[in-house]
Order: sequence, then C-alpha cells, then structure tokens
Amino acid sequence: MAKIQRCNYVLYLLVLILLMMNIFFFIKELESKSKCSEQEKRKLSWSQRAAEEAEAVASISCSGHGKAYLDGLVVDGIPTCECYTCYAGPDCSLLIPNCSANAFGWDPLFYEPFWMENAESSAVVIAGWHRMAYSFPDPTSHLSQELEKTIRKLHSVAKNAITDGRYIAIGVGASRLLNAVVHSLSMENYSSSPYPAKFFAKPPHYPFYKLQTDYLQTRHYEFIGDPSMLNDTDVGGDVFEFVTSPSNPEGNLEGPVLKGGPNVKYIFDRVYYWPQFTAIPAPADDDLMIFSLSKLTGHAGTRLGWAVVKDVNVYNRMKEYIHQADMEMSKDTLLRALTILRVVTEGDGKKFFNFAHEILRDRWEKISHIFSLSKRFSIQHIPTQYCTFLNRAREPSPGYCISPSINNQ
Repeated sequence: MAKIQRCNYVLYLLVLILLMMNIFFFIKELESKSKCSEQEKRKLSWSQRAAEEAEAVASISCSGHGKAYLDGLVVDGIPTCECYTCYAGPDCSLLIPNCSANAFGWDPLFYEPFWMENAESSAVVIAGWHRMAYSFPDPTSHLSQELEKTIRKLHSVAKNAITDGRYIAIGVGASRLLNAVVHSLSMENYSSSPYPAKFFAKPPHYPFYKLQTDYLQTRHYEFIGDPSMLNDTDVGGDVFEFVTSPSNPEGNLEGPVLKGGPNVKYIFDRVYYWPQFTAIPAPADDDLMIFSLSKLTGHAGTRLGWAVVKDVNVYNRMKEYIHQADMEMSKDTLLRALTILRVVTEGDGKKFFNFAHEILRDRWEKISHIFSLSKRFSIQHIPTQYCTFLNRAREPSPGYCISPSINNQ
C-alpha cells in the first residue's frame, strides 16, 4: 500500500513538473512573439512617424468645440485649434455672445463622433510614392477595382440601389457629376436635333441644377425650371428632369413630374436615399442615379460622388467629360474613400447607419416638439414608413430637411 502511494506521489510530481515546463515555454514563446512584434514596429519607420504626428494632433484639446488638423495653422511648433461657429479662444472654450446660428450651413459634422470612435479602422497613411501616376495600370479604368466592388457592396448592404449590370462613374463630388450627366445626355441627339436639350426640376430644388447650367452658357442645353411650365406642343428636342428623391428640404420620396416619352429622360439625385435620412421601401432601379460621400458619411472635404448608370453610351460620355474637366480623380481621395466605405459596410452596416439615424431622429423629435408649441408656425408631418434596411417601420429622420409653414388658425 505504501509503495502504491509513493508511486502516485511520484506520478503527481512528474505531471506538475511537466505542467510547469509547459507554462514556462509558453511564456517564453509569448515573450519571443512580443519581441518580434516590437521589432516589426521598429521596421515601420516612415509610417510610425506619420502615425505619431497624427496622434499628437488628435490629442490636442479644443474643448469639444473645434479640432486641430495636420494642415492647420502652426504656432510655436504646435497646430492650433480651428473653432466651430460661435466659439473662440486658443482651445475654443469661449462662447461668443449674441452669436446667431447659420440655418443655411451644411457641413455634416454630426458624423464626427462616429469617426472618432472608429479612428483606427478609418485612418489612412499615404506613402510619398503612393500612385504618383495620372492613371491606374489599366488606362481605361478611372477607379480601382476594390473601390468599385466596395461601392456595389455598399448599395447591397444599404438596400437602396440596384447596381448589377450598371456602370459606376465617379467625379469630384455630386455637383461635378450632375454637370457631366447634363452634358452627356444633351449630346446624345444633338447632331440630329436643331433644338437644345431642356432640363427641368420641380421646385424647391438644388440650386446647382440651374447655376451650373447657366454658368457654362452652352448652346447644347438650357435650364428651364419648373416642369409644370413645359408645354409639349411648344418644345422640341430632348427633355430631361432632375428628380431629387428624397427631396430637399421636404425629405419626401418623389417621382417624376413629366410624363415619359421617347424624348423624356430622368436624372435621379439620390444623395439622401440612405437609411439614416429616410425609409428605404425598395432598392432604386433608375436608369441614372447620383450619390455623394458627403451626404453618406459626412466627408464633404474629400469631394467624391458617384453615378450608377444603365446606358453604356451615357457612361462613356460622362467619363470623357470628367477626363476633360479634371484629367483624373485624385488617387489620395479614392484611397480614403475606399477606407471609409469599408468601415460603413462592415458586417450588416447597422453600426454606422443606426448611429446616424438615431442622431437625426432625436433632432427631428426635438424640433417637432418646439414647433408643436407654436400657434403661428407648424411643421410638416412625415409618416412612419417601413424600411427594408431596418426590417421595421421607422421614425422620421430627415437630414436638415425642414419646411415650416404659416398656420392660418
């Protein structure tokens, strides 16, 4: 019996020794990997410096009322805060008395907290030699294959547009693309028609529809205005209508005013057709749709827009117009857009779209309550609608789309 106990004791001791040895070697392996990781970090010399500079600027406190930037004004070797409206001082902590809010401002800074929370995944380090050439290796391509795939995935995730069998054209913001579309469509039958193409838009509409058309002063096309002014018996040539859906400032899902026909075509401005702004009853299936990074993610300064185009001839003329106007898109812009859109499309997209929707819904509820207390003004009623993205009926959350009216009571 004593021998058996001694054998068990020896066996337990051997097991304990083996266990301790395994723990020892496991710790050594972790230390070795940690040292390798540190060595790898030291190898990333140029990107490490860039990251340190970005982190240093990001750590500058501007009291939550401004931001410091790498390309901002530097005082005594330190970037200074750029304050938001109504704030001043070295750290933007001073509230300017009697400061009026700018109701016509349109910088989408409400997205900023999301991108601060996702700073790591949305950061971009650009090497000095990154895509120095004008074009991609394939000279016929004006955007990278990865960016095109990500844009198509984005619309699939948001369930707001059909991109299968369509072409993706890009431009310096939606404004540039709008004029590329106007030029492309107006040239389609110009040689066979003595009339300039006429463009219409139901008011209120985006001012650039008219401003850009009038500014270029071409004989190929002209902006007429309200489509209700069109008299079919008096107008010859091609007719095109800008359809803004959701509309701005009302936030309603709109359809064309002009009746379809062989010489009538539509340009759908869909920059607000995202789950944070409106219910998505179904993916849009229009022949020509315009979207914008500024409205989707808030990156207005990046200046990127894209069009989903069904007709290959229209697409090719748009590409030629963009090439003549800008030579090529900034490759730095395209890289940043790719990184940003990859964050938006992570998983099912709920993280990003829910964040933006909750902020806008909360703002709409607050302003609706304020107007409900007034006896002179009322605000439009936007009904709850079913959204295929959220898979439920959703509350109104229009993006700064306010259309107050005088109450006659």
